[in-house]
Amino acid sequence: MDQTATPHAIPSACDFTVFGGTGDLALRKLLPALYLRDLEGQLPADTRIVGVSRAELDDDGYRAEVRAALTTHVAPEDLTDPAVDRLLARLHHLTLDAHEPDEWHRLHALLKDRPDHETAARVFYLAVAPSLFGAICDNLEAIGAVNDAARVVLEKPIGHDVASARAVNDAVGRVFAESQIFRIDHYLGKESVQNLLVTRFANTFLEPMWNSHWVDHVQITVAEELGVGERGGYYDHAGALRDMVQNHLLQLLCLVAMEPPSHIGRETVRDEKLKVLQALKPMTAEGVDHDTVRGRYTAGLVDGVAVPSYADDLGPEGAPGSRTETFVALRTEVQNWRWAGVPFYLRTGKRMDRRASEIVVVFKPPPHAMFPHSEGTTEPNRLHIHIQPDEGMRLHLTAKEPGPGGIRLRPVSLDLSYATTFEQRSPDAYERLLMDVIKGNPTLFMRRDEVEAAWTWVQPILTRWATSPDRPKRYPAGTSGPTAAATLLERDGRSWQESDQ
Repeated sequence: MDQTATPHAIPSACDFTVFGGTGDLALRKLLPALYLRDLEGQLPADTRIVGVSRAELDDDGYRAEVRAALTTHVAPEDLTDPAVDRLLARLHHLTLDAHEPDEWHRLHALLKDRPDHETAARVFYLAVAPSLFGAICDNLEAIGAVNDAARVVLEKPIGHDVASARAVNDAVGRVFAESQIFRIDHYLGKESVQNLLVTRFANTFLEPMWNSHWVDHVQITVAEELGVGERGGYYDHAGALRDMVQNHLLQLLCLVAMEPPSHIGRETVRDEKLKVLQALKPMTAEGVDHDTVRGRYTAGLVDGVAVPSYADDLGPEGAPGSRTETFVALRTEVQNWRWAGVPFYLRTGKRMDRRASEIVVVFKPPPHAMFPHSEGTTEPNRLHIHIQPDEGMRLHLTAKEPGPGGIRLRPVSLDLSYATTFEQRSPDAYERLLMDVIKGNPTLFMRRDEVEAAWTWVQPILTRWATSPDRPKRYPAGTSGPTAAATLLERDGRSWQESDQ
């Protein structure tokens, strides 16, 4: 789907440099995504991929690591020897330390070692800890690598609160112009998330009902079956609110609630998303106590397999007395004309009973019951937007069950599965987003004011939780979270819409 009024062209030459080039993100997501785009012939013909890390690897050693990663993380039917060899031939590796500027001249020499080095697109992907963002950008500026064709990609987290987010943005912004900074949220690259804009704005029957007159409430859920895994050290300093709500869930809320832009362009979508963040009902200390729930998983069963508690998953990495949450549920509102009085419920957690990311728009019941003597049950109309694991949409309606002798009502659904409808592989989110970076299209990336507005809204929750004597509520692994999360909706006369698969 083209994201701009004027399509961005693929440059003729590109140097794609990945800092953290031997890390999990690079080997599991970034390099497989670049391979698959190269397989489709979409990378610029004159593309070089430079992995930068502290590992003592030469080019051949790095190519061996990447070959193994492709074998592990790319579907066998998509692996061909010519395509793998073509990608490996593009690869280079440099051993650099972000805090040792004397070593960086080798990167400068490599970038200049092409006839069109002044015009080739330069992508610097920072798949490293945010604490290194500033030092890397400073070194790139010092060696003269930052020109008009350069762009930098920042992985989350962008800070851990408002002040640190501003510090990170300031450090990067001293070197790169805002138009050159791509803050990535891979959820925005998912096919179903992008299709939400088309669903809303290209279908005349739906948009007139997309407001408080017809929508009862909205639920956004990102549930994971996995625990913290190898991310325990990071996660215990972040927690679910920082790791998921501040970025992924709020971005999904923005796409659901935003006003129609004049067109889907590089700044129009981001302008409208910012307005939603600024319209969120501010959180007070009392509001945090009343409208948020935090939890932490204990030992339990996931798919019939016994799994340990969060504390056991952390092991010695966990901080003594840690109160880190692995689950968050909250209630908020978008205080504007379209959404006045409509609650938005957000929920995310680890070690849940299912893996699912979905948006559920629940519509109000019909204003008048037309079938008083009917049998069967009716339910409010609902639009389920499935983001993962199976991308698609399901519209829940009420229909008459076939047969004579009266009317028997029955809930039914209209289903759209991307896999079966379009009969083609749905590109991974990183495939789409990396190509947008190469083309210089920022539409699906977060702007600085978006990031800081999201942190500003989240900050009172962080502050209240840090000072409250309450600890996260326990929930057994393999369940839908603490009972308090159900109570959050029950007091409004509502309930969570669990998976309808």
